[in-house]
Amino acid sequence: MKDNAPRASSSRPIEDRTLVPSRYWPPHASLPLDRDRPFVLSHGSGSLVWDLNGKEYVDATASLWYMLVGHGRRQLADAARDQMLRLGAYFAHGDVATPATLELAERVCELSPVDDPLVLLNSGGGDAIETAAKLARRYWGAVGKPTKVALLHREFSFHGLHGLGTELAGIRPLREGFGERYLSDFHPLPVNDAQALENRILELGADRVAAFFAEPVVGAGGVIPPAAGYLEAVQRICREHDVLFVVDEVITGFGRLGEWFGSSIYGLSPDLVCFAKGVTSGYVPLGGVIASKRVWEPFAEDGSSPTFRHGYTYAGHPTACAVGLANLEILEREELVLRAAEMATPFADVVSSLGTHATVNEVRAAGMMAAVQLDTSIMGEDLPSRAALRARELGVLTRVLFGGSLQISPPLVIEPGEIQRIVETLGQALTECAANPTTGRRT
Repeated sequence: MKDNAPRASSSRPIEDRTLVPSRYWPPHASLPLDRDRPFVLSHGSGSLVWDLNGKEYVDATASLWYMLVGHGRRQLADAARDQMLRLGAYFAHGDVATPATLELAERVCELSPVDDPLVLLNSGGGDAIETAAKLARRYWGAVGKPTKVALLHREFSFHGLHGLGTELAGIRPLREGFGERYLSDFHPLPVNDAQALENRILELGADRVAAFFAEPVVGAGGVIPPAAGYLEAVQRICREHDVLFVVDEVITGFGRLGEWFGSSIYGLSPDLVCFAKGVTSGYVPLGGVIASKRVWEPFAEDGSSPTFRHGYTYAGHPTACAVGLANLEILEREELVLRAAEMATPFADVVSSLGTHATVNEVRAAGMMAAVQLDTSIMGEDLPSRAALRARELGVLTRVLFGGSLQISPPLVIEPGEIQRIVETLGQALTECAANPTTGRRT
């Protein structure tokens, strides 16, 4: 039996004590519009959330991709409470650890697509990318090839917004306005062109290239699945030219594509795997990097081995790890990864029906994630934001991805009727926005 908390009544509004204008400065916010009129959510259960007035919404994005097991899971709250009462927090550096830290590292490695791995834990996806980028460069120094520092990535990629992650952003607006590049040797490549990767390695010289970063499915850049054979080809090219292959599974890890890791779907065995989000279903911040034996072995040969001097205050945080273990137990017990695999085709069929709408160019889907690409050439550049806002007014929460598409990536516990509700609501929102250019426009 699922342990979701009972669904709250939508007929009993909760008193709104939120201060307006808010003192909170949200990420990616337009302060003139967003600070004065915050949209405040109160509670959730399964694939549904409610605002302070008791209005119900379908969470079409699983928040930021991560709410795999659904909202309101008592088991995860209990796991956090029990660990907090036992030992809520303690650093896990050097030879210090807690049982939850060690158990989660073991479990993640058992599920991973990497042979004989070790895992470095941190607080989220941005931390994971930063760790992987630094480790890739440090590895080559440890094996006597310090000139290998160039990091290659793809257009439309999103690899967090830490320092190195910002440089790895294939979504160009995310790099704008921060001055000249403060770190060098970052090279973007076309999104699904394996030959372009090999050409760039040959152009730079393999003795200069440290690693290639790729998401199995481009996420925030617009849900772009890999071309047939692309990921397998780039893995082969990396092997042939002695370049580390880093797979960013922050979005795709722990079931989003119907396998524990997207790498397994495409037959990949990366050198490094970045993960976060789904490992705790977002209930607490947690992420990490899974390192292959090839990468960790030079640091473990004997007492004189080099040290990778990198880590975060909350690395291996026991409460976060306890929640992660409980979340993985739910995913296994309820077979939600298998459920995602079984739902992938009917999910794609339903969301693809939006492709016939006059405002839609195409619908791209992979596993339980999709993007509805809108035609802004006819209806204006603000069509995606207007449609997202109108959908929210109609009871569905989506968001705009880079390139003008609407995200659909619901919790893995979503019911077929709720998927249909998402599609019908988005269709209605698009129809209304097409008929009236002021619909959904914020003033």
